Amino acid sequence: MDPTSTPRHTDRFKRGAADPIPSSSPAFGTPARPFRMPKGHAPPTKTSILPILLPPSTLRPVAFRTFTRKHNLTISSPALQTLAVFVGKNCGSGWREEGLAEKVLDEIAKIWKRAGGGVIVEEGKGASLKAILQTLEGSMSGGRVIAGKINQDGSTKLNIGVDAGRLDTSNDHAQGSFTRSGDAGEDESQQSLHSRHWLKVIEAFDLPRLTYNVDKKYFEAIKSKPTLFPPASHKTALFRDRYNLVYQRLLRNESFQSSLGVAGVPSLQRSSSNLATQQSYKLTPIANLLGRSGTSHLLLGLLANSPTGDLSLVDLTGSVALDLSHARMIPEDGAWFAPGMIVLVDGIYEEEEMVKGSVLGGNTGVGGAIGGHFIGVSICGPPCERRDISLGTSTRQGSNELSSSGGFGWVDFLGTGSERAQGARMRRIQEKCLQGEQEALETTVRIKIAVMSEVNLDNMRTLDALRKVFSSYNDLALSERPQTFVLIGNFAQKAIINGGGRAGSIEYKEYFDSFAVVLAEYPALLQHSTFVFVPGDNDPWASAFSAGAASTIPRQRIPELFTSRIRRAFATANSELDRAKTSEPIGEAVWTSNPARLSWFGPVHDIAIFRDDISSRLRRTAINTMPDDYNADITMHETDGPTSDAASIAPELDQASNTKADGVSPAALMARKLVKTVLDQGTTSPFPLPLRPVLWDHASSVQLYPLPTALILADSEAAPFCMTYEGCHVMNPGRLLPEGGTPIVRWVEYDLLRNRGKVKEERY
Repeated sequence: MDPTSTPRHTDRFKRGAADPIPSSSPAFGTPARPFRMPKGHAPPTKTSILPILLPPSTLRPVAFRTFTRKHNLTISSPALQTLAVFVGKNCGSGWREEGLAEKVLDEIAKIWKRAGGGVIVEEGKGASLKAILQTLEGSMSGGRVIAGKINQDGSTKLNIGVDAGRLDTSNDHAQGSFTRSGDAGEDESQQSLHSRHWLKVIEAFDLPRLTYNVDKKYFEAIKSKPTLFPPASHKTALFRDRYNLVYQRLLRNESFQSSLGVAGVPSLQRSSSNLATQQSYKLTPIANLLGRSGTSHLLLGLLANSPTGDLSLVDLTGSVALDLSHARMIPEDGAWFAPGMIVLVDGIYEEEEMVKGSVLGGNTGVGGAIGGHFIGVSICGPPCERRDISLGTSTRQGSNELSSSGGFGWVDFLGTGSERAQGARMRRIQEKCLQGEQEALETTVRIKIAVMSEVNLDNMRTLDALRKVFSSYNDLALSERPQTFVLIGNFAQKAIINGGGRAGSIEYKEYFDSFAVVLAEYPALLQHSTFVFVPGDNDPWASAFSAGAASTIPRQRIPELFTSRIRRAFATANSELDRAKTSEPIGEAVWTSNPARLSWFGPVHDIAIFRDDISSRLRRTAINTMPDDYNADITMHETDGPTSDAASIAPELDQASNTKADGVSPAALMARKLVKTVLDQGTTSPFPLPLRPVLWDHASSVQLYPLPTALILADSEAAPFCMTYEGCHVMNPGRLLPEGGTPIVRWVEYDLLRNRGKVKEERY
């Protein structure tokens, strides 16, 4: 036998030695093939990965398959280069043959989404890619990610900054703080299971300041520090952002998407091709009207008053004089159109005639104004977009899937987490909260909000009316009481300025002191409810220089100088209740700005609050397009067909009652008109800045995109109403005390889970 040969078996290994010691020398009888190690012995240490230089173009197909097709993410070129260096260093030559790269990229995509990153994977767009790779590198061995090590090291709990509004983890539970942890089960068990823990009142000045990037088609955080004296360019950016938001929303509408690539469809006309099964519209920039006199076009622009006093239409390319004397509103008397609004106008462009041998038409003037004028045939507002379409989420309850149209589900619009990052987790928490409260109270739990507007505390009848409202809720069971009371100003009928025969600061504090006496009579409500106070135009301190006129928005909360007695009433009521036996948070009074947001369970329930007499301002500034010979002029254009199909652009109002317009009262028709006007514009202030001043650096606080789940539009000049339009429930509580001698108190009771409100009325 050759001593250098390796035997296949030996007696030692046939008997199963207790401690076999492998040898690399044939003389010691090393087995020809690997043998199974006994239990209790550690496996041999694997060799380290030999780094390679991996070009980004080589990794691109794998990254596309993992990030885009599997996780609906888009990866930028710098991020792809960073990932190529990471995979080449930690996976080595086995990145393709052993499938190591695909597994690592899949884990990176999951952590990116859990950390609240945006749909575009790049540094500084929702999460820190460098922080993810740095943490993940410590959890890898042999080019593979060890799942158990990730959970132990907590790599999913990364300290990753979110550009679009940082999540505040330092606030207490009463303010509804949220964590970034990806382990939802652990966080849900540690957090309180009372629904009022997840209520967060967000001031307008605390909302993330976002701007829409036209090139990337995504929202970006404004990094400059807000100031009350910004440069003049910020004023231009205010209207440009408003236009870009409406424009991108319009292009996502099915009516503006050509079927099967049919691109040459005339504006507002049905294609003659058999391939086009639906109507498709095409927008024309104003600058492209030059040299096309006598042709029909569809324009999207901002209604404005030109320096000569005429009405004009402005977009990003130029402006043109607008003639709406023969225009038809779509729908008929269904919305207001005033300067400052973005509208769709269909009509014919006409250039100016030759005057003294010079062509006036076809030239651009000051500010990009082109010669001639645009004769409007029909005018309507841009169609509204439902919240689930804007966020790109499925309409099914509890689903967290992306729709085919994309969306902005990864954008954190409120600073409480995005819908895609926190939505599913918060819905699970909501179910646990409701289930725990139902078991504790042994009855069905309904989260209700009582909304009262125009609460004039300087009127003694108001205190009597509030006593009636509070006593009616105080007599109910705990499960039937509202968890939140929203009281909206004006809290004084006259502007708070010193001197001049008007109410001063001393009198104003006495009004709240009297209200604190009323609240002290109902300690049960103070112990189990949150009171939110929203100021009006007559409340300090803005009214000191505006004298009750429309001041700048957003506006600050009411100063603590006037509210100390109310805070003392809440502290006294909470001291009488033993909190050791319950997990319910204490009752509190929260003073916030105007406008403001109420967030319940993160992005699940978003309630916008705004106090302004919008309807009266719209009636004063709206344009009139109905001359005496209106019908005769419109008939001529309808024979050509462009305006007969224009009604499909504007969606109809979806009211819960589903009643026809013929049987609706004038007050309800006015409410429909107001709701459609505001939501179609996507802002609570669709007016020129001289008419309704807006702080330039906080203009995003008045935006209504995406649509909130509910909107409290406190308009004292309009009748109270509750109606739903495109999934957004709009409520106007009206005046707490209606005008007239009848002792009646009116308010709105809103059911958060059903997303429905009801106007309530009581005699006092």
